[in-house]
Amino acid sequence: MRVMAFDYGTKRIGIAVTDPMQIIATGLDTIHPKDILDYLKKYMLTEQVERFIVGEPKQMDNTPSQSAMHVKGFVTLLKKTFPEIPIEMLDERFTSKMASAAIAQSGIGKKARQNKELVDTVSAVILLQSWMDRRLG
Repeated sequence: MRVMAFDYGTKRIGIAVTDPMQIIATGLDTIHPKDILDYLKKYMLTEQVERFIVGEPKQMDNTPSQSAMHVKGFVTLLKKTFPEIPIEMLDERFTSKMASAAIAQSGIGKKARQNKELVDTVSAVILLQSWMDRRLG
């Protein structure tokens, strides 16, 4: 079964998934928060998801950031809609910076690098990959 990660933002949610063997993390999509539940319900008609990983926004001093309350609301929505799927929170500090750096190093054009949807999706991939790396020890 797959593991799905979310980089939650009030304008966009970056989504990444593992392959069914949970070896590789891949960017899936970027969705507006109001469309996320319909998107997930449709996705889960054809794919099995074992667990959700949600980026936990924190300040440098480890306190919750301004967007933490929005993420908390999103997690509550996930729990209510998909009660059978466990949710893990994972510190997401630096994922957007790492995503921007990875995109810049990829050699794609400036216009593509400024695509915030791409940054959100890559952030979700980095989040999921770090969860997988931690699990493997």
